[in-house]
Amino acid sequence: MKFIAFVVSMVLFLGGLVLMGYSFEPGSGEGLMFFSGLVAIALSIAVPFHVLKRLDG
Repeated sequence: MKFIAFVVSMVLFLGGLVLMGYSFEPGSGEGLMFFSGLVAIALSIAVPFHVLKRLDG
């Protein structure tokens, strides 16, 4: 279970970085993409802190 949570967190983190990077392309909905990337990175940090803490007991 920890490995799956790690993979999900890593995918969210890297996906958030990609979204934030592509948000600076002109005409691509900059604000929404940047905010989505920010939310994805926040979720990638929240998974290990909140979900895995409950699984450990």
